[in-house]
Amino acid sequence: MSGETLAVLAVVVAAAAFVQGASGLGFALIVAPVAGLLDPGLLPVFVLASMIPLNLYVAWRERLSLDLRGAGWITAARLAATPGGLLLLWLTPDRSLGLVVGAATVLAALVSLAAPAFTPGRGAYVGAGVVTGLTETATGVGGPPLALVYQHRPPGELRSTVAVCFLVGEAASLALLFVTGESHPAQLGWAALLLPATALGAWLSARVHHRVDASKLRVFVLAFALISGVVLMVGV
Repeated sequence: MSGETLAVLAVVVAAAAFVQGASGLGFALIVAPVAGLLDPGLLPVFVLASMIPLNLYVAWRERLSLDLRGAGWITAARLAATPGGLLLLWLTPDRSLGLVVGAATVLAALVSLAAPAFTPGRGAYVGAGVVTGLTETATGVGGPPLALVYQHRPPGELRSTVAVCFLVGEAASLALLFVTGESHPAQLGWAALLLPATALGAWLSARVHHRVDASKLRVFVLAFALISGVVLMVGV
């Protein structure tokens, strides 16, 4: 990787870490398309590995707002679905996979726009965990289902719970990808090299995260889901 490419990736990682640290979402949506354009071999391992320290920090910072019940159900379903995500990665052509996942995400976001406010229950948690396990393992992008489940919850609860769910799921996905030979240690090296950029974005997010308005966050969440769905559909 050239110095120019590394510099571009560092700026993108710092910006993505800031967005996710402030809102709870967005890192993979921002980083995955750019990393894929610069070096397709970075995906999905680079994105998954880069998110682990970021989500560890956000989970600790927002620990008092954690929805422990929701995180438990989502994580259990997420772990159960992880092998299915690997199977999707093996069996489905990249463009077809993106099209299916993207269309489902856009549909879910559109339904959410029309649906009244709700308090998520066990079914919503399990459904979000299953879909996240499938999509994040296969593509590196797993935020939209969790975003939709927590769109009506306080910002701190969304950030902390999504961070914990991501943290456990990312570790499981990485372990499975390495055990099955779908990734190699060099991809972890790039994530480690860009750790200062991740830390900078996370530090900057700590300056503004408490100012995030719940209603504005919901708009961002739905926009995030719609955009990520379109990105997956067009195969960026």
